Amino acid sequence: MDSSIEDAGALPPETGVAAEAEPVAVVAPGGAPAAEAEASLAVAEASVVVTEASAPGAGTDTGTAGADAGVVVRQPAAPTSLSPSRASDFMQCPLLYRFRVIDRLPEKPSEAATRGTLVHAVLERLFDAPAVERTAPRAKSLIPGQWDRLRENRPEIGELFADDPEGERLARWLGEAERLVERWFTLEDPARLEPAERELFVEAELDSGLRLRGIIDRVDVAPTGEVRIVDYKTGKAPRPEYAEGALFQMKFYALVVWRLKNVVPRRLQLVYLGSGDVLTYDPVLADLERVERKLLALWEAIRQATETGEWRPRPTKLCGWCDHRAHCPEFGGTPPPYPLPVRAPGSLPAEQGRMGPD
Repeated sequence: MDSSIEDAGALPPETGVAAEAEPVAVVAPGGAPAAEAEASLAVAEASVVVTEASAPGAGTDTGTAGADAGVVVRQPAAPTSLSPSRASDFMQCPLLYRFRVIDRLPEKPSEAATRGTLVHAVLERLFDAPAVERTAPRAKSLIPGQWDRLRENRPEIGELFADDPEGERLARWLGEAERLVERWFTLEDPARLEPAERELFVEAELDSGLRLRGIIDRVDVAPTGEVRIVDYKTGKAPRPEYAEGALFQMKFYALVVWRLKNVVPRRLQLVYLGSGDVLTYDPVLADLERVERKLLALWEAIRQATETGEWRPRPTKLCGWCDHRAHCPEFGGTPPPYPLPVRAPGSLPAEQGRMGPD
């Protein structure tokens, strides 16, 4: 790692950012609090009709009311935006992308993903306290309240421990969340940090019309203006040969910030609470240009699949964790009827995009 950023006094991983640093303010007009932004992001990537006037946090359901009062039927529609998660879905398996974005098939909540959501909420809320009160005991004390709030906002999470009447498994699970929160204090010192933004919804439209959006865990801004993008991971750090894949999400966010503010973030930082590692990368403009070309080619592939209805499965070891094997041809299943109009292959433009290393 080039140490020039530390020599410049900008944003080394172990130090904080001055409290008077100016917020980066990269959220698009109409930005919303984290909970609303997260819901808006999920809706915007899903198969619903979203108008151009819809703002993050605003209601974007445009279906018709169902038989039960208050039930909204969302109408399928072609994807209109791309986030790091959905881009990764398509690269992993185009059919998985279809199941999640076009068909919107339900998925069971998992203990690991829910624990990650809980820990993220705790780390975000801790910064509401004065710097001197940002301690490990204070952070752990936030867990019960954030867990109650999470269950209130997402009732389906109650299914996770429905078969645990004595609460033993829940207690172990909450204990694991506590250990992850405690480990964070060995990697960063929140008393020396004053984030410019937390759980920041960002959105940018490229010249091609492709809309990129996502939620950044934390944005730090140094007094000299350098921007650091930080993401918390509750799993373990990947092996070095897989580090590039882990950085894809961060470069995606850096691209959005660059397109919005014409500023290349000085540092991208992944904090792995599961293994106690911090992975950093200092991007350059060429990195972001390569990511943009890759995303444009990826979006062209998604457009083709949307118009032809051809969403091919890509079997990998990850299939063992997929909720949709019952609908997957690789496991003897049948996908639901394709809900969008299909064009004949010959009616597509002759020039097509290509996915490559760039």
